[in-house]
Amino acid sequence: MTQRKPEGMAFETWVEHQIRTADERGDFADLPGAGKPLPKRDGPEDTYAWALAWARRQEPDASFLPPSLALGRERDDLPRRLAALTSEDRVRAAVREFNDRVAAAWRQPLDGPPLVVRMHDEEERVAEWWADRPAPVEVPPAPEPPARRSWWRRWR
Repeated sequence: MTQRKPEGMAFETWVEHQIRTADERGDFADLPGAGKPLPKRDGPEDTYAWALAWARRQEPDASFLPPSLALGRERDDLPRRLAALTSEDRVRAAVREFNDRVAAAWRQPLDGPPLVVRMHDEEERVAEWWADRPAPVEVPPAPEPPARRSWWRRWR
């Protein structure tokens, strides 16, 4: 909202005016959850409970985790990410990069619980990547065009 409250107008009146004009413009039409009751809240009503409920509603994201747990989640997620890569060199590079970060985490402690992440075996991951690839489709060679006779032979 970029408009400022006019001088001399009560704050409540100004807010009600903003809400009424937005409703007239249709800004509140077709909002998700319209017409549905609010969810019941069982349990404590503190900020910690609210934050936990909010985190559960969001997509799981490693950015909320301490670095040691985020590395473990990334280890579990690596095979799925490798399946989207298009070449063996990229798969090998991704596995090496992950293993280098795990080795660095072993040398220098990270925040969070103790690190219990193992490295991936590069050859095993590459073999799994090849196993998931569809079999190459053999394209039959194009038929050779018939040999053309020289113009001199055609003329005779």
